[in-house]
Amino acid sequence: MSRYNFISLCVAAAGALSTMSACSEAHEPVITVKDWDANAEYFASPDLNSFDVYFKPQVGFVGDPMPFYDEKDQQFKIFYLQDFRPNPVACYHPIYMAATKDGASYDCVGQMVGCGGENEQDAAIGTGSVIYNNEDNLYYCFYTGNKYRPTSAQNAQVVMYATSSDCRTWDKNRVFMLRGNEFGYDRNDFRDPQVFKGDDGKYHMLVATRKGGKGTIAEFVSSDCRAWTCAGDFMNMQWDRFYECPDVFKMGDWWYLVYSDQTSFMRMVQYFKGRTLDELKDCTKGDAGRWPDAREGKLDGRAFYAGKTASDGVNRYVWGWCPTRAGKDNANVGEKEPEWAGNLVMHRLIQHEDGRLTLGVPQAIDAKYTTAKTVKIMATKGNVSGTPEQVSIAEGAEVIFNRLERHSKISFDVKCSTANDRFAIEFVRGTDPKVDPDTESWYSVHVNADENKANFEKDGYKACYLLDSQFTKPADGVFHVTVYTDQSVCVTYINDELSFTNRIYNLQKNPWGIKAIQGSCTVSNVKVSYF
Repeated sequence: MSRYNFISLCVAAAGALSTMSACSEAHEPVITVKDWDANAEYFASPDLNSFDVYFKPQVGFVGDPMPFYDEKDQQFKIFYLQDFRPNPVACYHPIYMAATKDGASYDCVGQMVGCGGENEQDAAIGTGSVIYNNEDNLYYCFYTGNKYRPTSAQNAQVVMYATSSDCRTWDKNRVFMLRGNEFGYDRNDFRDPQVFKGDDGKYHMLVATRKGGKGTIAEFVSSDCRAWTCAGDFMNMQWDRFYECPDVFKMGDWWYLVYSDQTSFMRMVQYFKGRTLDELKDCTKGDAGRWPDAREGKLDGRAFYAGKTASDGVNRYVWGWCPTRAGKDNANVGEKEPEWAGNLVMHRLIQHEDGRLTLGVPQAIDAKYTTAKTVKIMATKGNVSGTPEQVSIAEGAEVIFNRLERHSKISFDVKCSTANDRFAIEFVRGTDPKVDPDTESWYSVHVNADENKANFEKDGYKACYLLDSQFTKPADGVFHVTVYTDQSVCVTYINDELSFTNRIYNLQKNPWGIKAIQGSCTVSNVKVSYF
């Protein structure tokens, strides 16, 4: 007996037969058109090679982005490490670039800085940053040179740079190499150079490294981007953590450091803030950890990594990568994401009055989803009443809506019965009548107001906990939820307080749903659109 009370299913078929002539009895083929929104069966829906919102190149994937806003042509130029899969053994991760006006679409420009030879210092390339020097009218790309099989006397990582007059053709400086051990820092961990111009008019470079075995961000200063002087430690990292991809910028009256914590249990993009640079530097003084908010500066979950920012003078955005998963298994998630690199995901930084940062959707991405989709209830479980636009769901009950497109925007409001209730947004929620009325598992974003946390979980018969992200629950108890999907990339936003990026294979072309886990809830203003 089915667990669900399914709405009647309808398959529309149209066929036509025509007699061609007395000399021929050839017929036109019978055409069958399947109404996908008339059933809730599970459908295996692989990703296409091309993504239309969250960019990936036609070949390979995006690693560590290095965003830069070019005022000359008013474009964001996202330099990134190209991950080919398989990569060459010694020489891998050349720097490629994709350009965008607004983050809603990208032009893949191709290779900017290639790898060196197997015996050169930059056989493999690590992340860095790009800046324009108005004094000599050159673009500078600072990057990490990774030595292939270094000896104990050689530097595994050094800082190098290339220059360009047009941001297309780049020339490597084969003389310049910034070596950490020459300044008391580590010769193996010395990477991810981030260059910015300070209020003092000088260029400042931050490098993720170690000093005496402890994670440290080193600072160097230059007046011309070519000759650099060590300014000592910018920040000592807490305990045994290591902050990758450091990015310092000023936004309004606050200075910020955005970084990616390499520690497995905290592997996500975070930030610190300070009224001055000195105040920012002191955020980890004595391993104290002066967090900027109640969630320790976490900006997203573990499926958004290596985030760095750029601003067009009006808005500041952050780009990171959403990882792929081995075997295209949504549950293949451990303390550390199993695969490096993936799709480029862009968020808009939201600055609150107290200086806190949260992430929201860029306006141009939101504007892409222009075609409204009729929302239908395909199935219910438990005590559910109402219409697709407004439905009441009792504790333990759920409602399943019709299929998503390849690129979908879902929006709705949730009002829970108490301030500490839980509900879930379900994806890949199809049924398989050949096996059981339910598929063995589906994937959900659980919104747990009692814990101020959202979890990405595998539900059903083979349930397991996957990832989490923290948020501040709304004072009025209303959750304004918006979800953007581009094939298997899924980004959820709630109340300008939560952003939660996830990889969910087979999300497209399958139904989705909402479940009241703890307490009852009313879901209203349900809308779905696509392009």
